[in-house]
Amino acid sequence: MNEQPANPSDTGTVPAPATPESTVTPESTVTPEPTVTGVPEPAAPEPSAEPGPSAPEPAPARKRVRRGRVAAVAGAVLLVGAVVAGSAYTVVTVQDADRDPGAPTWTFPKAAHDARTAKGPAGLAAMLVPYGTDGWSRGPDIAEFGNEASLSGPEAAALRKESLRELPRTQRRQMEKSIDKQHTKGIAMRSYLSTDNATDSTLYADRAFTVSIELAQIEDRSAVRNMSTFQNEFFDALKIFRAGPKIEGHKNAKCFLPPKDKKEKLDAMVCSAYQGDVLVSATAYGAKPLNTKGVAMLLREQLDRIAEPGEAV
Repeated sequence: MNEQPANPSDTGTVPAPATPESTVTPESTVTPEPTVTGVPEPAAPEPSAEPGPSAPEPAPARKRVRRGRVAAVAGAVLLVGAVVAGSAYTVVTVQDADRDPGAPTWTFPKAAHDARTAKGPAGLAAMLVPYGTDGWSRGPDIAEFGNEASLSGPEAAALRKESLRELPRTQRRQMEKSIDKQHTKGIAMRSYLSTDNATDSTLYADRAFTVSIELAQIEDRSAVRNMSTFQNEFFDALKIFRAGPKIEGHKNAKCFLPPKDKKEKLDAMVCSAYQGDVLVSATAYGAKPLNTKGVAMLLREQLDRIAEPGEAV
């Protein structure tokens, strides 16, 4: 007897999508690696002539997407960072952070006053706001770089190209050529924790937030200006992001937050600005309500430290 494929509407099962990469499903229905498509699942013991009350239908798609909302925002920032500047590692920290909607918890690094500060930073790294300023302490690691790092021109260019790996081959090669023409001088990055007390007090930890700042120095100043402008216009054009606080004294700086979601416990804010030949990117992350004014004050202080020629004030 020839078996006929079971009708999805009879069995209550939902056929796997033909192209899983092109659709986004809520986390509550995501399965591990999909099985080989085209191989029918084992037939039910009883024919599906009778509806049968025991075949549970998949639960309706819940609003569990909220857990991934900040992640989606971070992913969008990551894509823009790759296409625009290729400086995406500050966002990776946000994307990989703990987002349990029940009770957000972070493992804060203990304040480390070690020998690394014996030799003061030089060059681009010297422009970064120092730890200890206004209570800012060492934040979480930025990818594999630790909580602060400084990359040479070739290393910075390689990092920018690495962040293009998800782009189609033709576009990736075009972007790599553009990066070569822009002559990246270096990248300096540093992550901050809003208060030293967060490492020792649950009360302070609930109010604390982290900020990652990245400086990318590029010889082509017009490229620096265009990168920051494009990112800000991109987020503004989407019409789903909330406008962040203005940065006093720096009209080209703009910040954006994800859409409001009362059930989401965490919040994020991304900012972009430029000063001379230095592209400045900031990413803040914390429990709601995020202290956006505190982030804005740090970004303002950072921009004030960079003189027009791209030298520390």
